[in-house]
Amino acid sequence: MEIKHNISLKPYNTFGIDVKAKSFVSVNTTEDLVTLLNTNQDQPKFILGGGSNMLLTKDITDLVIHINLKGKSIVSESEEHILIKCNAGENWHEFVLWCLEHNYGGLENMSLIPGNVGTSPIQNIGAYGVELKDTFHSCEALNLKTLEIETFKNSDCKFEYRNSIFKTTVKGQYIILNVTFKLSTKNHHLKVDYGAIKEQLIQNSISTPTIKDISNAVIAIRQSKLPDPKEIGNSGSFFKNPVISNEAFTNLLKNFPEAPCYKVSTSEVKVPAGWLIETAGFKGKTFGNYGVHKKQALVLVNYGGASGNDILKLSQLIQETVLRIFDIEIEAEVNIL
Repeated sequence: MEIKHNISLKPYNTFGIDVKAKSFVSVNTTEDLVTLLNTNQDQPKFILGGGSNMLLTKDITDLVIHINLKGKSIVSESEEHILIKCNAGENWHEFVLWCLEHNYGGLENMSLIPGNVGTSPIQNIGAYGVELKDTFHSCEALNLKTLEIETFKNSDCKFEYRNSIFKTTVKGQYIILNVTFKLSTKNHHLKVDYGAIKEQLIQNSISTPTIKDISNAVIAIRQSKLPDPKEIGNSGSFFKNPVISNEAFTNLLKNFPEAPCYKVSTSEVKVPAGWLIETAGFKGKTFGNYGVHKKQALVLVNYGGASGNDILKLSQLIQETVLRIFDIEIEAEVNIL
C-alpha cells in the first residue's frame, strides 16, 4: 500500500475528466484501509469507488482512497434462495454476469450498469423495473469515526428512488466494504414488462426467457442507446426522472398532450427526464468536444478533452431550459465534485 502523489484521475472516472489527485492510494484489504485511516486521521479524505457516478470539476487536494476490495462468497443457501457476499471493489456488471453463470436470479435487469458493487447501495441503482433494494440483504460498512465495522440491513438503508441514507443522513460517515444479496436459485421472478425488454425478447425469438435471456436483452437495449464509457466519456444517466403531482402533470398535458408518464402513487407520476430534455431540443447537440448523446438525451458525453466544468455548465443550461419550458425541475443523478 503506497501513497502516490500528483496522480491523474482520468482512468478512475467514467467521464474521463483529467483532474489530479494530490495524494492517491489504492487499498486491497480492510486491514490496510483501517491502518491507512488510523495513520492519516487528521487528513481530509476522498473515497473513490468505480468512478461511474461522479463529475470531477477540480483537482482533489484530499487524500484519495481507491476502494479496491475484491472477492465474493456464499453466506448461506436455502431451497430457493442464496445469500452472496460481494466485496466493494468488484465491478458491478462482472458480478451480475457471475451470478447469471451460476443461475442466481434477481440482478439480470441491472446488467451493464457501470460502477462497482460498493457504491450500488448509495444511490439504490436500478434499471428496467428493478432496483437494488429488491435483492439487497445487508452491507458491512466501516465507520470513519470509530473505525468499527457496522452492518446495515435493508430496512436500515431507507432506500428510495436513487437514494439511501448513504446519500443523506450518514453521507460521508461510512465506507461500504461489501454487500450481501438475496438471490433466487430457482423459480426466478422475471420482470419483462418494463421498457423494451419484451420487444427485444420477441426480436430474439424468445418466448420463454431465462434470466440470461433477460440480461442479454437488457445489454442489447443499453448498447443500442448508451455509449461505452471506454469509448466516449459519460456517467450513464446524468439526471433523475422527476416525480411530479397529478395536478402538475395535468397542467403539462395542456401544452404537451403527448407527454409520457409512469404512475408512482395515487397522487404522483414520474416523467421521463430524457423526454423533457429531447423535447427541449438538446438530444444530439454538441458543444465542441462535449454534448448530449445522439441516442439518449439523459446522457451527457465527453468526446475527449472536455473539463468537468464544461459538462457542469451544460447540465445547468439543460436544467434551466427544462424549468423554463415545462415548469419542472430535474435533478442531477451524479455527484458533482
